[in-house]
Amino acid sequence: MSAGLREAFATAKAENRPAFVTFVTAGYPDPATSVEVLLSLQRGGSDLIELGVPFTDPLADGPTIQYANTESLKHKTDVTMCLQMVRDARARGLTVPVVFMGYYNPVLAYGEENLVRDCKEAGVNGYIMVDLPPEESHTFRNVCLKYGLSFVPLVAPSTVDSRIPMLAEVADSWMYVVSRLGVTGATKEVSQSLPELMARIKKFTDVPLAIGFGVSTREHFETVAAHGDGVVIGSRIITVIREAVEAKKDVAQVVEQYCSEVCGRKPVELAAAAVQPQADLEVSDVAGKGIVVGKELKSFYELTTRFGDFGGAYVPEILVDCLTQLERCFIDAINDPEFTAEFESYYDYIARPSRLQLADRLTESAGGARIWLKREDLNHTGAHKINNAVGQILLAKRLGKKRIIAETGAGQHGVATATVCAKFGMECVVYMGEEDCRRQALNVFRMRMLGATVVPVGSGSRTLKDAINEAMRDWVTNVSTTHYLVGSAIGPHPFPMIVRHFQSVIGSESKRQLQEKAGKLPDVIVACVGGGSNAIGMFHPFVEDKSVRIIGVEAGGSGVNTALHSATLTKGTPGVLHGTRTYLLQDEKGQIIETHSVSAGLDYPGVGPEHAFLKDSGRAEYRVADDAEALIGFRKLTQLEGIIPALESSHALYHAIEEAAKLPKDQDIIVCLSGRGDKDMHTVAEVLPELGPKIGWDLRF
Repeated sequence: MSAGLREAFATAKAENRPAFVTFVTAGYPDPATSVEVLLSLQRGGSDLIELGVPFTDPLADGPTIQYANTESLKHKTDVTMCLQMVRDARARGLTVPVVFMGYYNPVLAYGEENLVRDCKEAGVNGYIMVDLPPEESHTFRNVCLKYGLSFVPLVAPSTVDSRIPMLAEVADSWMYVVSRLGVTGATKEVSQSLPELMARIKKFTDVPLAIGFGVSTREHFETVAAHGDGVVIGSRIITVIREAVEAKKDVAQVVEQYCSEVCGRKPVELAAAAVQPQADLEVSDVAGKGIVVGKELKSFYELTTRFGDFGGAYVPEILVDCLTQLERCFIDAINDPEFTAEFESYYDYIARPSRLQLADRLTESAGGARIWLKREDLNHTGAHKINNAVGQILLAKRLGKKRIIAETGAGQHGVATATVCAKFGMECVVYMGEEDCRRQALNVFRMRMLGATVVPVGSGSRTLKDAINEAMRDWVTNVSTTHYLVGSAIGPHPFPMIVRHFQSVIGSESKRQLQEKAGKLPDVIVACVGGGSNAIGMFHPFVEDKSVRIIGVEAGGSGVNTALHSATLTKGTPGVLHGTRTYLLQDEKGQIIETHSVSAGLDYPGVGPEHAFLKDSGRAEYRVADDAEALIGFRKLTQLEGIIPALESSHALYHAIEEAAKLPKDQDIIVCLSGRGDKDMHTVAEVLPELGPKIGWDLRF
């Protein structure tokens, strides 16, 4: 099958023209029309078709392909249906090579070997995996080689010269050249830096190079063709399909006409090509460029990227160099006493060390172990998020980045990021789901007052997951000038490690403070877990203290036996999202499920990879508090201690109280009070009419 792809480029070269590579999303505008579109692409002059496998969270794609994914998923398009579309098109005369293009999680859900085997049977020649760089592709590449499918790597403007030979080494048919930084989408002009990029790549390989991103017109086609072996057009074809549907025109006919016009092939050429036999579906040689089966590639990262089976850096090629730079900066910083001194010099600004306070009335009410509160709610900006924000803004300063982006759910990380950007004089853009903007309007106003631009995200569930998607798309586009100040212990390496480092001050202080106050280690530590930054900050300094039980509390929403919860570790399964392998709330097809929690900060379908490791290793316990139970924790701390906690922290409080009741009075529990609750007054007032009667709390006048 890889031989069929090489043949497509060789044929085009023999005819003194570029190979025309087309992209469409499978199932768009509907599954039946997709088969017609595949055939129309061939009639219009396509030499090779990329068939996009839809995914709920296509973070490297622009609005056009996002829209096509969303519409396709309305028809429940999945891998099985994509395979059938190829079979149907082959049965009706499709002979050009087809490669699947998509994201890794649906592949994992289907099974890597199952997919590659079924691809070969259906007539698929290869795979382009947007978020599976060569370092993470060892298993999948070997399966592809076993069945003769091609693994097509991507190379980007940000790819450094030292990396190009490795990418070329895994290319057994061709390489996809991303012509510009950013997400997919048609543009008005071709990147001016394309000639320099192509010259750099050609120094290291003679593998055919097909150039994509932003090509939409005949003029673009000719310009790009002068520099490469093939031209890729995708977003413009999706737009042509959409316009044809809206105008109630024959979609296949319109697509065929557009393709024939843009590639400039004459009707007589297309007629001759139509009678060619199907692209080679058997392996004539395993590797066109000396691929070695079983060879694991050297990582470009210096530190271990994983926590057991979890973690990694599943990112588009555009981000690899940026992440390695960030990792090197982080390594230098944490080994530099001057950096540590600079970070700690902001403790007065943050209000560190935060207090460790005995909650005596809450303890008395529980009737058992002493409950201590680690008062991160007293930090500047009202939550633990400021610890990481200060640390990362100092890294950004070292990197020379002047623009900061962030995602936020409850708004506390957004406020912390806006705060440090104001302090350090940097531009700040915060992405926040529309639903979270609504329920956290006060924090939106705080961010804007601090000078940040708040971008409401209307896609998907309009919550934290979707804010992360948009922040990642921004970063892909502006990676050279922008630092993504990730707020939780999620994302690709090195972010989980960086966030843990700056948040570990929570646990380190707690350990020291309880020694001073009680002369011992705590028996139990408890923290809420969404992405898990406050929790990993509390847990990490205690991991080697085996006498200390570690309890994380997830958001049970309306109940874990309903579809409305965010209990990822309790109900989820392993997968890949937002650059990391971890537990996810996903369906059996690998599509991400919408989540729910009364607390915006816990409303996320993933979790930090180190938490996934702590769960599977048995070192930490993870429990669930539903919305009503969180309100019980909220009410008890408010009315017994005069402290109004964040709804996120209230989940941890509920289980701290429950645990304290089971333990003797000489034991100690520390609960991380990760934030204050003034941001949640509107939400509590909104949900009390429904949840209040369940817990006996009526605040109506």
